[in-house]
Amino acid sequence: MRVELDGEWVTAAPGQTVAGLLLARGRVSWRTTRAGGAPRGVFCGIGVCHDCLVVVNGVPDVRACQRLLADGDRVRCQDGAELPS
Repeated sequence: MRVELDGEWVTAAPGQTVAGLLLARGRVSWRTTRAGGAPRGVFCGIGVCHDCLVVVNGVPDVRACQRLLADGDRVRCQDGAELPS
């Protein structure tokens, strides 16, 4: 299936999480903190810590480690705190 990742269309495997796709593409961080802009990525991997937040289809604060990709999803890195678009 195809998903858009930060403006680039890429291939993802059925059943793959957003974090799985990002890690498979060599990304270790994909969000920044509100205070200071420190990079964050997967920490706990089970949806508890909220470090892996991304924007999916215009909805911010989606846990990348929990969200299964769907064909046509639009995923982008999250910069600090964001409001839904």
